[in-house]
Amino acid sequence: MSRAFNFSAGPATLPESVLVQVREELLEWQGERASVMEVSHRGKAFIDCAAQAEADLRHLLGVTDEYAVLFLQGGATTVSALLPMNLARADQAGEYLLTGHWGEKALENAKASLATHVVASDKINAYRNIPEASAWQRAGNAAYFHYTSNETIHGVEFADIPDSGDVPLVADFSSNFLARPVDVSRFGMIYAGAQKNLGPAGITIAVIRRDLLGRHGRDLPPIFEWQNQVKNDSMFNTPPTFPWYVVGLVLKWMIAEGGTEAFARRNAEKAALLYKTIDGSGGFYRNEVAVSARSTMNVPFMLKDEALDKAFLKESESAGLMGLKGHRALGGMRASIYNAMPVAGVRALADFMNDFAVRHG
Repeated sequence: MSRAFNFSAGPATLPESVLVQVREELLEWQGERASVMEVSHRGKAFIDCAAQAEADLRHLLGVTDEYAVLFLQGGATTVSALLPMNLARADQAGEYLLTGHWGEKALENAKASLATHVVASDKINAYRNIPEASAWQRAGNAAYFHYTSNETIHGVEFADIPDSGDVPLVADFSSNFLARPVDVSRFGMIYAGAQKNLGPAGITIAVIRRDLLGRHGRDLPPIFEWQNQVKNDSMFNTPPTFPWYVVGLVLKWMIAEGGTEAFARRNAEKAALLYKTIDGSGGFYRNEVAVSARSTMNVPFMLKDEALDKAFLKESESAGLMGLKGHRALGGMRASIYNAMPVAGVRALADFMNDFAVRHG
């Protein structure tokens, strides 16, 4: 077996040591004489596994008891549709700051159950920057202020936390979750699909300030009511047990590696190396995002001639570098360099890019 360096945007690369442990435990887990996928989520073994995952997540993020931590079925898109139902009354509005595709999707999901207000959008500039706060237009009756911390497709990331004033701040952290320390106390809610930076697809993490729940005054189906998940430790219905288990292993791996501070340093090193390669290519490669808004997780880049795209992808795969094709909305290439991508993988990509530019320049 020869594993490639996987730059896919999601589902994305996982730590090899975690995959090895999953393989070793797949047939018989924790002395249960069955796989973790086969045991009851109500049994002591899985309840302990779930509780440890929550404890480790709270440790890594510094989450206090003021917040509930939920492990939910589905993806961040589902959560973005449910959050207006759970956090806002019908007579309130949701504020949305748009910096890319996933912010747009969250906005569209909210429109079905809530009046929405776009605070600002960089769409006119093809989402290459973050709108200045001085240009924001705020709503007067907002229940929350939503933004996407890192736009996976457009490669735009907030370096700082926006100031939403007295309005609870809600953020989709799917593609930079646990990539650096975050002051959770600044937020009303953060959420993240696991499949980019934390585990396999099928489970989403939500961290919600408890006092925001139960105030919506809506008659929701019980399964849509997050208070029911809080009261039942995310097991109001059968949870996605296998992804939850893998997320728990990734969290333990992160703690052993030094936590979010260590990953922030490592991620900054990887991003700097890749952007240096792009910027130093003499125009052979280009990244069109404003330097101040460049993502440390998802790096889109174009070649000087689109006719070279197929050759780049074919040769990179032969070199053991996979998942570099850009999203269909933008074209070109995209390298996703999440926590589990080692520095060695980015060095290998940079070396390939330099060699390809020399041969095709």
